[in-house]
Order: sequence, then structure tokens, then C-alpha cells
Amino acid sequence: MTVIVVLMVLIVSGLVVERITGVPVLPSGLTAGLRPPPRKFPVLAASQPVSVRSQAIQLDAPVHNVGLAQDGTIAAPSAERAQEAGWYDQGPTPGQYGPAVIVGHVDTRTGPAVFHNLVRLRPGDRVEVDRQDGTVAIFEVNSTKSFDKAQLPVAEVYEDFSRPNLRLITCGGRWVGGTTGYADNLIVFASLVATRPA
Repeated sequence: MTVIVVLMVLIVSGLVVERITGVPVLPSGLTAGLRPPPRKFPVLAASQPVSVRSQAIQLDAPVHNVGLAQDGTIAAPSAERAQEAGWYDQGPTPGQYGPAVIVGHVDTRTGPAVFHNLVRLRPGDRVEVDRQDGTVAIFEVNSTKSFDKAQLPVAEVYEDFSRPNLRLITCGGRWVGGTTGYADNLIVFASLVATRPA
């Protein structure tokens, strides 16, 4: 019991020091896997994405527009464009307030597709999106989560308009076939941290 009390005192003291000084003092083991969005961030005017890159997973792919499928979900790129990503063109563009959504296949019948390595992105990794206006929107990964397609938390994924966000979405989990394919959606949550000229 004494050990637990001492540990709690240390954690609370650490949080107070961090709040006053801005210097993180908690052990990394207590904060591993978490990367909160930055407090300060740029905001960009609307401009369509043309490509998406991440050195962390050797991703470098063109981006084209996608809309809604007949069932009301975001349409995936066609099989012929499986090495390209699709930006949902009825939502924000990357850099605007809100979640810009870019989707892509994890694989095809013939092999890996554009987002095959998406599962390897970790908090702190960078994702860059080139835009038509010549700017590059630079996002930092906050988290990577997997959800059952039938129980997707719509508000968490699509309704955060507090800052410029990015959602990279692909399939994951077990293969169930039919019109569902994989049982889950793998979603990367990222926040805009910087911009630069292309």
C-alpha cells in the first residue's frame, strides 16, 4: 500500500512540475504510445491533395479524388488504381480545420497495395501531403487504431473540427470475404504541425 501511495505522489508531483515548467518528467513507460496533438498549429486554405508521403514506411503515392459509394461509405480507389490513395472530396482538404480523409487499399489479389505498410506508422512519425497550391502539409501521427467496420466510432474519426487533422484509412484484421473483405478498418490519426513550399 505504501508503495502505491508513494508512486501516486511521484506521478502527481511530476504532473505539477510538467505543468509549471513545460518539461515532461514522467517516465516514458507511462506515456509510451501517446502523442497528443500540438497546442499551436498552422491552418491552410482549401487546396486539393496531389500526393502523400511518409519516409517512416517508404510511402510515396499519388492522390486522386473519391466520393461516396452506393452504401454511403467513403468509396475506395478502384482496383486499377490500388497503388494510389483516394482523398474524400466531400470533406476538408489537408490543412483545413477538420479531418481530411485519405483512403487506400492494403492489398489486392496480386500483392501489396498503397497502404500495405500503414500499420507500421507510430506516434511521432511524419506524413507529408503535397497540395495543388504548391504547399506541403506536414502531419504528425498521434495514434493508430483498429476498429470493427460495423462499429466504427463516427464522431472520433470524422467529427473533430478543433484543428487541422488527417485520417489515413485502410483495411485490416481478419479476412471475412464477401462485400466486407477484411473485418476491420485501420486508421491513422494525425495532426498538422507545419507547412512548407513544395
